[in-house]
Amino acid sequence: MKPSVASPPRPSRRSLQRLDWFVFLVADVQTGFGPFVSVYLTTEHWTQVDIGLVLTVGGIISLAGQIPGGAFVDAVRSVRLVAAIAVAVIAAAALVYAAVPIFIFVMLAACLHAAASCVLGPAIAAMSLGLVGHAAIGERFGRNARFASIGNGLSAAVMGACGYYFSTQAVFLVTAALLVPALFVLRGIASAEIDPQRAHGGMPAAPPANRWRDLLNLLKRRPLQIFGTCILLFYLANAAMLPLMGSVLTMRSTHWAPVLIAACMVGPQLVVALCSPWVGRQAQRLGRRPLLIAGFLVVPIRGLLFATVSDPYMLVAVQMLDGITASVLSVMVPLTVADLTRGTGHFNLTQGMVGTMMGIGASISPTFAGYMSDRFGSPSAFLGLASIAFLGLLVVTFLMPETRPVQVEAVPADAGAPRKRSSGPGCRPS
Repeated sequence: MKPSVASPPRPSRRSLQRLDWFVFLVADVQTGFGPFVSVYLTTEHWTQVDIGLVLTVGGIISLAGQIPGGAFVDAVRSVRLVAAIAVAVIAAAALVYAAVPIFIFVMLAACLHAAASCVLGPAIAAMSLGLVGHAAIGERFGRNARFASIGNGLSAAVMGACGYYFSTQAVFLVTAALLVPALFVLRGIASAEIDPQRAHGGMPAAPPANRWRDLLNLLKRRPLQIFGTCILLFYLANAAMLPLMGSVLTMRSTHWAPVLIAACMVGPQLVVALCSPWVGRQAQRLGRRPLLIAGFLVVPIRGLLFATVSDPYMLVAVQMLDGITASVLSVMVPLTVADLTRGTGHFNLTQGMVGTMMGIGASISPTFAGYMSDRFGSPSAFLGLASIAFLGLLVVTFLMPETRPVQVEAVPADAGAPRKRSSGPGCRPS
């Protein structure tokens, strides 16, 4: 394949707006029925062992499929087609849940849902990069995070209302129905405007003689190793904080616990919706490293406050800080990966690698926090999580280099990027 041409991308406003709506609808389709699976299967008189087995298998596939999913997206030319197939598979899985609540079919649906989700996220990021290029990708990822956050919040409300007023089965039917508008808006994104080479991070000037050696060289890049370690520490510290805080809230205010926990979930989503585009713009102006440091700094502060604050309503206020870290990480993770893989053709594969680090950290975090809480109490558990977060902050501050390229291609104002070339401090990834 020929190396990517340096001509600036010129996506139409229509394609960019359709991508906004697709991200919004996909947030509904992808996550809309996940939390309702255990509730629905319980109403169908499933045992907790069978429910746990289905959820565990789906979780294992989600974790193990991150790298193959990213590699698959890098290998195909039409990422728009991959996104359409993934959405269709998720909708089909929802229909199977609703129509055939039999173990073997539900297990198959869970596996399909998990596998499709492993390629849908990279496909959205690849379409974004293919449309706007590296110069505008920061703000584009910010817009993606905003619309995904709004979609998640609204989907939770709609699915909850359907489950309450109709039945839990209706949740899956509504999810499947969202397939139609999602595919409609996806069709409105002009495929000719999605540069396939940019979508993969830009191709190398010369094809590698040995693809496995090329991949090994990518894995040996020190900035990528440091960034993966940072992400692992972040999710190891952050993933268990909300569940552990929910347990604390329940013990301190049993009557208001459901309302307070709902506020803890919705509030940060509002912060993400408001702040994510600003984070993307600042990443293009200031660089990646200052924002990463700011995002990591909030986590140990939040852990310390959870360990010392006793008032339930103050705990909810502290949880709003999670919106700041979510705003930063939702933009900076794919943006930093795009920086580190520019010109390699492995953007989506590397996203899968980083996603695997997220999954490992998030899987270990609740077990660690639960052990600390049972053995030493919840304040000690929060302090333990804060210590891990502080270690991640130290790694970001002292080891993580700036990854913003010295020069980025100029793009039209419609793409949401600066007109001039960036000349701020930074270095091309090694």
